[in-house]
Amino acid sequence: MQKNVLVTGGTGFLGVQIILQLLEKGYSVITTLRSISSKNKVIDTLKANGIKTFDNLTFVEADLLKDDNWDKAMEGCDYVLSVASPIFSDISQKDETEMMRPAVEGIIRVLKAARNANVKRVVMTSNFGAVGFSNKNLNTTTTEEDWTDQNEKGLSAYEKSKLLAERAAWDFIKKDAGNLEFATINPVAILGPSLSAHISGSFGLLEHLLDGSMKAIPNIPLNIVDVRDVADLHIRAMTNSNANGQRFIASADGQISLPEIAALLKNKYPKITEKVPVETLPDSVIYSNASSNKQAEATALLMRMNRNVSNTKAKKILGWKPIANNEEAIITSINSMIKFEIIK
Repeated sequence: MQKNVLVTGGTGFLGVQIILQLLEKGYSVITTLRSISSKNKVIDTLKANGIKTFDNLTFVEADLLKDDNWDKAMEGCDYVLSVASPIFSDISQKDETEMMRPAVEGIIRVLKAARNANVKRVVMTSNFGAVGFSNKNLNTTTTEEDWTDQNEKGLSAYEKSKLLAERAAWDFIKKDAGNLEFATINPVAILGPSLSAHISGSFGLLEHLLDGSMKAIPNIPLNIVDVRDVADLHIRAMTNSNANGQRFIASADGQISLPEIAALLKNKYPKITEKVPVETLPDSVIYSNASSNKQAEATALLMRMNRNVSNTKAKKILGWKPIANNEEAIITSINSMIKFEIIK
């Protein structure tokens, strides 16, 4: 029997990848768009990536900050993948409370509508920012048992919004969910091949390396995951009975530092890496400026946090196996940026 899946945010870098995989697997997909005028962008992207028929794809206009149409979007759905995040506009003009509110209100709106529509399970796209940014003990392993402290210095508005939204979601599930099942996916920096010119925020790291805006490279260790693997993990968490009530970190094995990424790019793409710096910024420069400079404070947090991140839980419970290692995720990202002329 064909299952119906609602995916919020169908135009997004991850959202459209999830839709592609669901359609390839034979699911009937409903996706929400903030504006129905974006419908053709999604269709064109899917067409360009091998989808030939759209009988199993439906669009509904719905905004995470408004109640309109959510009941309609959920009607008849077996599962909901809550992927979309509210967009921060004019962040500098808002206080922190106003920046956090949309993310919290959005997921609660989705969960209420799902509960009322008798949806079986919601899988929420959270973020590693909700998990591991406060673990600075390098002799430990960061797992799904960890939570970031919301008062962590250097935590970005985006990461904090995801943290507070996930906290609010689990609280709702505990108190008001009825029979609704719930799980979260907590990805590290998402890279990998893009299906269109729409890329994730994590690509900014690569852009800053390539465009010359970075004069020396801070020694930041990173965890990376391929967008195809994140989409696959969502679908596994949606259908596996053992996923209910669980969090799953989405990360490729191991870690890679920003200087190592720079060296990889220079080796693989000599024609477009003339502006990539070769010098590493001393750690002391970052730490000495962290108390007076917001960017240095955020960088210092990324340098101090534990990057020994475990993806064992997703492998053991869901049978997940990342198809891409760190280097492949980076290379396919650069290839997409070249393909869609994001870089020349």
